[in-house]
Amino acid sequence: MDLTFVPIIEALADKLPQDVSGAWLTGTSLYILLGLVALTMVIIWGLPKLTKVIPASLTAILVVFGIVWGFGIDTKTVGDMASIQGGFPPFHIPNIPLNMATFMLILPYSVIVAGVGLIESLLTLNIIDEITETRGRGNKEAIAQGMANMLSGVFSGMGGCAMLGQSLINISSGARARLSGIVAAIGLLVIVMFGAALIEQLPMAALTGLMIMVAIGTFEWASLRTFNKMPKSDIFVMVTVTLVTIFLHNLALAVVVGVIIAALVFAWDNAKRIRARKFIDENGVKHYEIFGPLFFGSVTAFNEKFEIFDDPDEVIIDFKESRIVDMSAIEALNKITERYMKVGKKVHLKFLSNDCQKLLKNADKLIEVNVLEDPKYKVVVDNI
Repeated sequence: MDLTFVPIIEALADKLPQDVSGAWLTGTSLYILLGLVALTMVIIWGLPKLTKVIPASLTAILVVFGIVWGFGIDTKTVGDMASIQGGFPPFHIPNIPLNMATFMLILPYSVIVAGVGLIESLLTLNIIDEITETRGRGNKEAIAQGMANMLSGVFSGMGGCAMLGQSLINISSGARARLSGIVAAIGLLVIVMFGAALIEQLPMAALTGLMIMVAIGTFEWASLRTFNKMPKSDIFVMVTVTLVTIFLHNLALAVVVGVIIAALVFAWDNAKRIRARKFIDENGVKHYEIFGPLFFGSVTAFNEKFEIFDDPDEVIIDFKESRIVDMSAIEALNKITERYMKVGKKVHLKFLSNDCQKLLKNADKLIEVNVLEDPKYKVVVDNI
């Protein structure tokens, strides 16, 4: 599933030009905000073309802060939106009853939070891998994130995940080692504990421009060139995920919806791929060579391949190029063999893989047909 639109949606949705009361900015206030945002974006875009010694993001924030402070411009700051003042998290084990009722109450929210966290972390890891031309370890990242979140819970903290914006700013500033993430975390802790009063005076316009540039940097622009060449099903999934994210503000739900649609499209496409090559050998036995997976989506097309009343007394169904996937496939085979047996004809199954044979044996209703033993092939070699 394609999530290329998600970063830009998240950034724009969270940074819309609104004041504290939620009303839209208008007039001079709006123009000042847009001008400062544009200046931030220009600095972040242009400074790396001149020099990479100075971090472009930090420079843009400081320049915009200097202009706002020096000219006394009235614009929204971080402190106008919320306070970031805090202290060192104390150790505290949640005082809740440890029973099934508590578990069921927490479960849906924990699944949503874990799902969003894993999605963003793995998406961040994938983007960082592309930028640095390295290969991260997704499983290790997921396990470490889960352990850290559980430990955070006993320090009165909340769950977290890899941050796309912060990671890209870190990478663009030249960071490549794990130590950079540790330094960033310690720096954030120091700011929250001791530097909140200063940070709260930063203009929101600078942070808005920074996040928009992060979104532009993570957007897959190459996908626009191939948009008209993409399968319509992929476009539908992409647009659906985008709309759910925008209107419902729920990334986890958007991803689940996208996965379900993609799975249904995949099943539909594979259902159309099943084919059968038919021929009668010199012994008068009719062969059906099946191509494509046999599963719940393809059983209807599979049943239409057989000519039960016109076939000879012995039939071989060859699964060399096919695979029995689920119980719907087993039931379809069972019905086909029953129809042949009702007219007094014998059916053999050939070239069943080990997992297919195991699936047949584990089925509640075993198929009453002969499974032919596949021939053992040997290779002739010269002994030198």
